[in-house]
Amino acid sequence: MKKLYTLLFAIAVLGNAVFAQNDANAKKILDAVNAKMKSFKGVTASFTLKSITKKGKSNGTKAGSVSFKGQKYFLKQEKTEIICDGVKVYNYDGNNNTITISSVADGNQTLSPQNLLSNFYDKDFTYKLVSSAGNYHEIELIPVDKKKNFDNVHVFVDKTKNMITKAKITDKGGNIIDFALSNLNTSANIPESIFVFNKSKYPADVDILD
Repeated sequence: MKKLYTLLFAIAVLGNAVFAQNDANAKKILDAVNAKMKSFKGVTASFTLKSITKKGKSNGTKAGSVSFKGQKYFLKQEKTEIICDGVKVYNYDGNNNTITISSVADGNQTLSPQNLLSNFYDKDFTYKLVSSAGNYHEIELIPVDKKKNFDNVHVFVDKTKNMITKAKITDKGGNIIDFALSNLNTSANIPESIFVFNKSKYPADVDILD
């Protein structure tokens, strides 16, 4: 669960901010990624999360899938499901048989899937282009708000796809989450029902925390 919260990582960092000491080259790349993502009607992908301690020790790798359309998304990782209908987020923890309900606005200390892939940089980040060597542009983003639960994010823009397919999130303690996407389908026909919370899908005795 900690990995998912680091992923959901959940950013609500949209808005109108004054850019401070930002790299024009990095902005050009991120703007192009954002424009491309907005052109997709629906996206599905597989993802992996690799956890690494500040001492470089691996804490294992977990896999999952994500579907999103606009500001809505559905994420599944093992016994965890997270549904966002654009207004509320429903987090089902199958290990503890609980469902936590929160508003999208409450997630402003974390990162959401669609924001991680597209328009996540306009508000609370300064950013710079670190490298354009090889197949990726590497861009470092640092949150202006130091209360956020991560220290920095490095995103890797695939030069061929013009999309972010990898990211490295470093938390306040120096631990790292490596996030990677695969099996991308950018023309997915996703039914709206996948983004609708349906309590009957879950165990009858599930504990709902609102």
